[in-house]
Order: sequence, then structure tokens, then C-alpha cells
Amino acid sequence: MARARGEAVSDIREEWAGLLKRHYRKQIGELEREFPHRRSLYLDYRQVERFSPHLADELLATPGKVLEDVRDTLVAVGKVREGERDRINIRFTNLPRRVAIRDIRAEHINRFVSVEGIIRKITEVRPRIVEAVFSCQSCHRLLPPEPQGFGRYQEPDQCPYCERKTKLSLIPSRSRFVDSQKIRIQESPEGLRGGEQPQSLDVDVTDDLTGNVAPGDRVVLNGILRSTQREVRGMKHTLFDIHLECNSIEIAEKEFEEVEIAEQDEEAIRALASDPNLNRKIVNSIAPTIYGNEEVKEAIALQLFGGIAKEMPDSSHLRGDIHMLLVGDPGIAKSQLLRYVVKISPRGIYTSGKSATSAGLTATAVKDEFGDGRWTLEAGALVLADMGIAAVDELDKMQKEDRSALHEAMEQQSISIAKAGITATLKSRCALLGAANPKMGRFDQWAPIGEQINLPPSLLSRFDLIFVMTDQPAQERDEAIAEHILKAHSVGELMVRQERMPTAGITQEQIKKELAPVMPDIEPSLLRKYIAYAKRNSFPILTPDAKRALVEYYLRLRGLADPSKPVPVTARQLEALVRLAEASARMRLSQFIEISDAERVIRIVDACLRQIAYDPKSGIFDIDKIATGITKQTRDLIRTIKEAIRSIGGDSGNRAPIEKVVETVASQGFEKDKVRRQIEELIRHGEAIEPRHGIIQLI
Repeated sequence: MARARGEAVSDIREEWAGLLKRHYRKQIGELEREFPHRRSLYLDYRQVERFSPHLADELLATPGKVLEDVRDTLVAVGKVREGERDRINIRFTNLPRRVAIRDIRAEHINRFVSVEGIIRKITEVRPRIVEAVFSCQSCHRLLPPEPQGFGRYQEPDQCPYCERKTKLSLIPSRSRFVDSQKIRIQESPEGLRGGEQPQSLDVDVTDDLTGNVAPGDRVVLNGILRSTQREVRGMKHTLFDIHLECNSIEIAEKEFEEVEIAEQDEEAIRALASDPNLNRKIVNSIAPTIYGNEEVKEAIALQLFGGIAKEMPDSSHLRGDIHMLLVGDPGIAKSQLLRYVVKISPRGIYTSGKSATSAGLTATAVKDEFGDGRWTLEAGALVLADMGIAAVDELDKMQKEDRSALHEAMEQQSISIAKAGITATLKSRCALLGAANPKMGRFDQWAPIGEQINLPPSLLSRFDLIFVMTDQPAQERDEAIAEHILKAHSVGELMVRQERMPTAGITQEQIKKELAPVMPDIEPSLLRKYIAYAKRNSFPILTPDAKRALVEYYLRLRGLADPSKPVPVTARQLEALVRLAEASARMRLSQFIEISDAERVIRIVDACLRQIAYDPKSGIFDIDKIATGITKQTRDLIRTIKEAIRSIGGDSGNRAPIEKVVETVASQGFEKDKVRRQIEELIRHGEAIEPRHGIIQLI
């Protein structure tokens, strides 16, 4: 019987030797030459399966035994010395079946599993003892190495030589340590049904796998599922906690690979791309229960497809994500639009500004039991939305210091952390869709936008598109909105009635007919796949005609500026035009940006600028209304007031009567009320003082 078992073991080793010789000769040679700097041999599970299906099955069922078998084989073929055997890591990658974190059950314990998700937290890398060498205090002899498992520290009860129960002291210089790190992985948000809490799993990472990942990375972790018994106040519990003993890490950088596209889906996507009414269909498929707002929906469609991120040879990064801000009166369905976008986007995170802190948006250093009381890094919403869309509602209600975290995330698309001795840079390559309400509740089209939104100009200038959604009464439009809302409600009532109390007179055809106005032209699941497919396969290039059209529009706007007029647009707007044009071409899965794409985005950007940067008094565009918060007209007025004070003050310097200053400035064509208001503003901001009533003095 023993002989049969011995033969089986040698047969298995021969099989492993055959596989290693055939496919891994080069890797083993490198391992032999570069040891101990290189300590891991990576084997492809699919290759093992093709070579010998029963070896692959054995790996899944008894991974611990298989890892030992491969190590023994390496020693037997003379590639590894006996003393180095335990320092070699055998790592398996490319497992075909993945287990969802929420589907892990008792049957998976001690089996080889593969899980996928986002890294939520990591601890710093610390040494962990794996072989402890003790010295006896009585006879001063060194004891044989004591293997240490994960968790509790094992110490011999007595010295095996003098057999006394004396104190044993650890000799760190003779003991063996490995680098160790704890990781918490969380389910990807795109795989969850609405309202589900993402579940997480703790992972133990050792040796050369440590320090390779950061919070927010999307990874596939392969390893052995282990269990440890819970202890409550020193009493052992019947419940066990699980963790993954990590064998290998695959960083899943491929965009939207998790959105599975079958062959029939691909056919439907191609058919959709060749549809002449594609743009109209996509716009109608975004929040169909919300009436109108076609321009906003068209811009959101472009944001979903996004431009192309470019890495330059000098390692500078040009972002492809389109940032968009919706500012509007209450009750205009901004939040509903945001929620719909997150549902449709292959990767989307929704958060509300009121409840979001800078740590919750970006990343934070926390101290909890996960890191055994040490500081750990935890990823926030913008990091988790990497390669997708982050929708931030009520952007204006955020705390000032929390909002500053958005600056770097929007332009550099990274988040730098320097807290509690942890310095790290995390990726946040996401498009931001924000919604804000005007300060006074309703939008005043005569007042500058900077005064009405509680957002700093530096943040506003980072948005490619800012839409003002006003709610102005208009007989025809209001009638159409009322019709649309009542239609949506009545068909909803009909569906609930049919579900709870089926009525004989109502047929499915009738419900379908009623549903038609509030149904999207493209199924949300298909649209999601279409977006993922476009992002994977479409990388359009500007054609000379499109380039000319964009440059002409940009120069036309810049040409409005002469020394006496304001600067209408900056280079940021030109970059926005290019990104939007790329997204427009991607929408049709085209490899070229045509003149039609350029004209389309010019129309959208022009409509945007008319709403936010148009100065109705002078009849020209003034980007300073957003970029600096101060229009050119205001700057001219401030300069004129200061000159008037100096000229009236004469020898007395920077002091003059306020009424005299008002008269002097008003004579140059400015309104008296405006001049008085600006003088008050100068005093309030500390640029001037009122030493006594009716006198102004410049500081």
C-alpha cells in the first residue's frame, strides 16, 4: 500500500517535471540565476489544464500539497538547492473561474479560489516571522527552527535538550522573516444590483507580492481560502473568520473588461452604430422619464463615451474625461439625471456633497483593527470611480476644505495623500458630473454666475461644460411637461394595479403602448455594453476639416478680444472642444473625427458659453465671469475708482470724500449705484478704509 502511494507521488512529480521542462525552462533558468532577488515562479493554470487536467483539478482541491509537489520537483531536477526550497514561491495565475466575494461558502475553505474586486484598504509592509529560532536560558543551546503559521505565535513549552521548562529567548538573527501586508478587497460596484452593500474579504499577502498595489486598483487575487477560529474574551467560538492566503495578484487594468459582451450583443452594437438616427436614439435613452433638456442629455451622452486619455513622451498626462456641471433651479430633475447616469455608466459612483467629506471623496488614513492598530489607507469615491463617472450631487453644499480635494482629482486625475506618515498617490481617472443649486434658490440671469454658485472660480474653470437649467414659465412647454409627468404616473399606476390586482380588461399590449413615451429607445443594458465596447475599440483621429473647424471657432472667440474688450475663451475651452469631438466620433464607433462631430460640439459649447459667459450689457462673451469671478467691466470700474481717489486726494495722498469720487466716476459713464456698491466692496475686502464718515482712504 505504502509502495503504491510512493509510486503515485513519484508519478505526479514526473508529470510536473515534464510540464516544467516543456513550458518553463526559460523561467526556471532565470530563477536559478537571479535567486534570491527573484524568488517566484509563475505558472499559467490554463497551460497546466491543457497539459494534464487532473493536475489542474488537484490544484483547486488540495493547493497546499500541489505547491509542495512543485517545490519537490524543482529540488529533484536539481534546479533548487534543498536549503532554498522553502524560500521559492510557486504562483498560479489565469484561473478560468472566479468566485464572487459574496458567494464564498464553507465548501471553498482550503481550496484554491480566484476573486475579483477593488482594493479598499492596505496596511504598510511589515516583517512577519515564519521560522523562529529559540535559545534555552539554562543550557544556552539553540533549538531547532519552530515553524510559525498565520496569526498566533508558537513557542515550545520546554527545551528538548535539557528538558527543563525554562524561559526561551528568540534569536532574531537566526530566525527567518518574510514581508507581510494585509489587503481588504471589495466587490466592484458595477456588478451589484441597486442598493446592495458591497462585501469585502481580507487578504494576507507575503514576500515579493507586497507593496505592489494601492487602494482603488482593480485586481484579481488568486489564493487559498483559510479560516481562523473566533475568540470572544478568551473563549473559543464556533464561528470562524475567513481570509485569503494570496498566491498571486493580477492587476486588471483593462478598461471595462468586466462588462461581458457576447457575440449577439456585438451584432446588436454594430447594427446600432450604423443607424442614421443613432444620436437621437442615445439622447432619448438617457432618463426618458425626464421631459426635454435635449442639450443637457446630449452632453451627458458625450460624457459617458469620453475623450481619449493621452500619455506624452515627456510623461505628461492629457486627460480624456469630460467634466460637467449642472446648475439649476430646484425641482428640475438634476439628481434624477445624475442617478440615471451612474446606473448606465459601466463604472459609476454616486455621492451627495452634503454628506461627503474630502476623505470620503478622495482617500483617508484610518487607524482600526484591520491594520492591528496601525494606520491604513482607505480609498474614497473618486478613487473607486477610476475609469468611470463620479456623480457628485449638491456640490455647492460641500464644506470649503472638502471641496479643495476636487482640484487635483479633476485636472491631474490623481489624488495625493500625505497623512499619518503615509505618502501615496492614487489614480482617479474619472469624469465628474456635478449638480449645484444657485445661492438664492433660483437663478438670476442678470447676475454673474460666480456670484450665484457657491463654488470658487478655480474649480468652475475646470469644468468643460457648465449648463444652467432654468425653470421659466412658458405656456406650451409647461403643458408638454405636465402631459409627460402625468403620462409617466398613470402608466406607473397601471403597472402596479396589474401586478397587485390583475384586471381582465388590461392587456400587456395596452401597457406597452402606454409605456412608449417613457421607454428608452435603447435598452439600458445594451447601451451600457455599447459604451463599454466604444471605449475599448474606438480611438478616433482628427481629420484636417474637423481640425480647421475647431481652430476657426476658437480663433473667432479669441478674435472678439481686443485690448479694451475681455478675453472670451482660454485654451482650456479648446481642449474641451477636442475631448467632446473625440467622444462624438466614439459614439458612432468611428475611427475619424469628421466635420459633423466638430460642428456638433461647437453647437453645444456655444450654447453653454451663451448661458454662462455672455455679458448681456456689452453683448460679448467674457470667460472671466467664470474663470476669475470678476468681469472685465468690474475690473475697469475698480481701476477708475482708485484713479479718482488719487487724483481728488492730490497732496493728501490716497484720501478723498466718497460723494466726490462717485460724481467723478459717474461722469465717465458708470452707474452711481454700481460705483457706491463697488466702494463698499473695496472697504469690506480691506483694500480701502473709511477713517471718518464720508471719507475713503486707499490702503
